[in-house]
Formats: sequence, C-alpha cells, structure tokens
Amino acid sequence: MEIFHLLPPEGSQILFVLFLSFLIGLEREEHKSSDDHFSFGGVRTYPLIGMLGFSLSVISGDSLTPFILGFLVTASFLLLAYSHKIKKSGYAGMTSEMSALTTYLIGGLVQHNLMWIATTLVVVTMLLLSLKNFLEDFARKINPIDILSFTEFLLLSVVILPLLPNEALTPFLINPFKIWIIVVAISGVSYASYVLQKIVKGPSGILWAAILGGVYSSTVTTIALSRRSNTVDSPNLFTGGILMASGVMYLRILVLLAMFNRELLMQLVIPALCLCATAIFVGYLWSKRSGDSSVDFIENSQVKNPLEISTAFIFGSLFVFMMIATKFAVDHFGNNGVYTLAGIMGLMDVDPFVMSLTQTSSHFGSITIVANAIFIAASSNNLLKGIYAFSLSSEKSRFQTLILMLLLAAIGLIPIFLRL
Repeated sequence: MEIFHLLPPEGSQILFVLFLSFLIGLEREEHKSSDDHFSFGGVRTYPLIGMLGFSLSVISGDSLTPFILGFLVTASFLLLAYSHKIKKSGYAGMTSEMSALTTYLIGGLVQHNLMWIATTLVVVTMLLLSLKNFLEDFARKINPIDILSFTEFLLLSVVILPLLPNEALTPFLINPFKIWIIVVAISGVSYASYVLQKIVKGPSGILWAAILGGVYSSTVTTIALSRRSNTVDSPNLFTGGILMASGVMYLRILVLLAMFNRELLMQLVIPALCLCATAIFVGYLWSKRSGDSSVDFIENSQVKNPLEISTAFIFGSLFVFMMIATKFAVDHFGNNGVYTLAGIMGLMDVDPFVMSLTQTSSHFGSITIVANAIFIAASSNNLLKGIYAFSLSSEKSRFQTLILMLLLAAIGLIPIFLRL
C-alpha cells in the first residue's frame, strides 16, 4: 500500500504493533462484557502495552536490559491487578494477564522485524482466548488415562528415536529409526480420529461415527456398527455406515503413502479416491433408505487409545514381521507370493503390510506390483469386514451388508486388471 511507502520504517512498525495488540485487546474487551467478574485491560490497555514493548525495544538497541526491566515492571503491575481481581471476585484465572505479557513481547518482536513470529503469536493467542469453552469442554471429555498414554508415548518417542540407528540392518534391511517414525505416524493418524470421536461423543450420529471410525480403523468400526444394529431397527442405516467406513479406509491408505512413498501414492491416488468416493456415496444413499439417520452411536469399548505403549509395540512388531515376510515372498515366490501374502495380510491388518511395502518397494521389479498388492490387501480386508458384519449384525442387515462388502471387494480389484 502507498501509505506505507510514505512512512519511515519505524512508522510502519508502530502501525503494525497497534493493529496486532488491538486485536488482542478487542477480544479481551468482549470477554469483559460477557463476564461478571473483574478482568484486566481492553481495547486501550493492550495497544498501550504493545507500544511500551516496542518503545523499550527501540531504546534498548543492542542491549536487552531496558526491555527486560520494562517486562519486569509490566509484570509487577499485572501482578497487582491479578491480586485485586482475586480479592474482589475470587476468580483466579490469569489468561488476561498472560496475554498482556505476550502483547508486550509482540512490540519487541515487531521492532526487530520478526513480523511472522509476532503475527503467529497473536493468532495463537486469539485462538486460545476465543476457544475457551471449546477447549475446556474438550479437556473434560478426554480421559486422564488417555493424557497419560499420550505423555508416555511422547516421552518414549523423544528419548528412544534419537538413539536408534538410522541405517539398514540385517539381510532384511530393517532400519530401526524409520520403523519407529512409521509407528509414530500411524499412531498419530489414528489418534486424530480417536480424539475427534471423543469430542463428538454423545450426540454423534451413525454416519459421522462411520467416517471418523474409518480413519481410526474400519474393521473396529464395522464390528461396532454391526453390534449396534441389533439394538436399533434401521438395517439400511448401519449397512450404509459400514460401507462408508470401508471407503474411508482407502483415504487413510493414501494419507499414509503420502508420508512415506510419493511414487507409490501416484500409482494409487486416482483409483483409490474413486473407490473411496464410490463407497461413501453409495453408503450414504443406502443409509437414507432407512429414513432415519439420527440414531446416536454408542461408544464401543473396543476403541482403544492408539498411543498406548503396548499398542505401539504390537504395531511395530507386526511391521517388522511384514517387512521380513514381504522380502521373503519376493525372493522365493516372486509376484505371486507377494499377492498371496497380500490376501492373507488383508485378513489381519492392512496398515503394517502397506507400510512394509512403502519400505521394500525397491525390491520389486515394478511399482505397479506393489500397488496391486495394496489393492489385494484392501479387498481382502473388505471381505473380512463383510464376514464380520454377517456374523454380528441383525438379521435384517447381515445379508445386505455382506453383499455390498463383497461388491466393494470385487470393485477394489478392478484397478489391477486395468493395469494388465
């Protein structure tokens, strides 16, 4: 903008500090009007604190002493305001005081031309302040055991990962560093779905639960929906939900491939997206035949925290086993051996097998063979889910679910024949 060219550099920085600090002050002013207790600062106070930080940063020059002293003085005034708030209202929250200290630092960051960091701090601060009710409600829905599991897993990853050798070991070319990274990535994708299921727990409908469950585990979701169908007379709804969850499985596979093997991703992306869209679309239309999509989903005890250490080690062990089995099949039985292994592994767990292929694809003569093996494993898994649904679903839904899952398994093999 032309106006900024007319101003000296310091003038542009002052305007930027005023703008960023005003945003925080505006949010705090709205907070004051909606609360019945004393709250520090508003649309005037926060810009003044931002300008104070900017001015002292200018005065400091190469020395940070004036800026640090100003920070301590500002913190002292905030401590007095906090003490007054506790005496007057008994409310101990200190988000306003902490956001004021952040505003002071923003002035210094802008003066040092760290615009991106200053803007990011403001955006994060605004989100944390504005999403208070959402974050507090989210914290209430998360089990303390889940938080402990996350902490343990994070600690284990941070401590163990740097110590693992980042090189191929044994004749099967097993890289411990990459194996643990893959375990963390798989657990992270599953955990994102797990957390979302916790957030929407209660009022979540069957179709929404099917989508989120498909990201977590389409097999676990199929079992949960099949059992739920015995308590609610809406067979089409549960059949459609199971089909949608199985469609999301293809999207999950693409996400994992995007992390670890872009070449393989390019081979699968179009047919996998088509299969995903087809399953979700048909599943949604099928569920509408029931005339009732408002049935709530009752949380299943089988949905476990994917960040539990035991779960991570089990997946890691399966992954190593899949890498060994895949290389053994390639060396001794060729392509047919890999396809047979894909069909067998699809009846167990798709993720370890797919991840093993991302790390061993160089052993194959063609990337197409690897892509075919993934489609075979996915179709085999859909066949297994159809059997689960037939065994566990209500009498009205078992046959239609089995037929639709068999059709999805068959359609999932079409990309293989198109490549021949």
